[in-house]
Amino acid sequence: MEVPRLSQHINSPNSPCEEMIKNLSLESIQLCERDGNKSQDSGIAEMEELPVPHNIKISNITCDSFKISWDMDPKSKERITHYFIDLNKKENKNSNKFKHKDVPTKLVAKAVPLPMTVRGHWFLSPRTEYTVAVQTASKQVDGDYAVSEWSEIIEFCTADYSKVHLTQLMEKAEAIAGRMLKFSVFYRNQHKEYFDHTQQHHGNVMQPSPKDNSGSHGSPISAKLEGIFFSCNTEFNTGKPPQDSPYGRYRVEMPAEKLFNPNTNLYFGDLYCMYTAYHYVIVVIAPVGSPGDEFCKQRLPQLSLNDNKFLTCTEEDGSLVFHHAQDVNLEVIYTDPVDLSWGSVAEIIGHQLMSLSTANAKKDPSCKTCNISVGR
Repeated sequence: MEVPRLSQHINSPNSPCEEMIKNLSLESIQLCERDGNKSQDSGIAEMEELPVPHNIKISNITCDSFKISWDMDPKSKERITHYFIDLNKKENKNSNKFKHKDVPTKLVAKAVPLPMTVRGHWFLSPRTEYTVAVQTASKQVDGDYAVSEWSEIIEFCTADYSKVHLTQLMEKAEAIAGRMLKFSVFYRNQHKEYFDHTQQHHGNVMQPSPKDNSGSHGSPISAKLEGIFFSCNTEFNTGKPPQDSPYGRYRVEMPAEKLFNPNTNLYFGDLYCMYTAYHYVIVVIAPVGSPGDEFCKQRLPQLSLNDNKFLTCTEEDGSLVFHHAQDVNLEVIYTDPVDLSWGSVAEIIGHQLMSLSTANAKKDPSCKTCNISVGR
């Protein structure tokens, strides 16, 4: 396909320009610089009669696509051949720091019927705020463009991963999960002050809290799902929980059947790594019909309790038997309050390895094992 040649100084309503790229619904790609609201290059002529887009509407937002439409004065509408779309990530303290800095934001599209789909995981990240503005343009016989004034700038935020995206992540996690090992307790490490506070102010009952922002940037559970973090990984040679922990020197151990049984549902939550060979899989256990269960049912792939690659609960000789995947680090989120009296609290004999903590850990966006072809 012939790529239209654009001049080196196409204007934008706000920020410095980066390289253009091709999109499924976008036609052309060219490096440009932007400064101010009006074109200063002689190769792009301004024509007052070209309509300025207004009343811009963004719809059908996903983690790496959206639809855009707008209203225009019908005057000279038939002369429009292209749209210039200026898309910029809105910088803020919660912005995705791992997004590549050279992502293109100037998109040139053929004048297709509106609404028009803009799609591209190489320049759109999930759960990220963007600004967008539009120009109409008319390609001239000499290959140059006449353009309208820029539209107003509007803001929108991309969505989280959908179940389809999470299923792709789950399939990647299944491929590396390894064989299953038997375990008997879920455990949670914290500082002594945490358990003292739970006993004194919450009637000895641990309370769910919002999940942190560790893992995939597009995870629908980050900062939204409330739960209590547990581990169940065991040492290969002992079959027991490891002696060390990143999270505190005191540990509560819960018999597995207290949290995981036929009255609970199990969901796949995420797969990620932290620039190491070790991968983490998040699963969610939610009592059937609980608020956490309803939250997960709408957003996460559900797993069979007795037949999945990560965490199973089966019945053998009238008793429940539990297994976890050997080759991934399982992080378990339980969505309801948990009474400390269901288990026991004791000080660990190992070390507190703070460097291994995954609290608010950012996912490696370049890892081929745990990333999918949508926004990171």
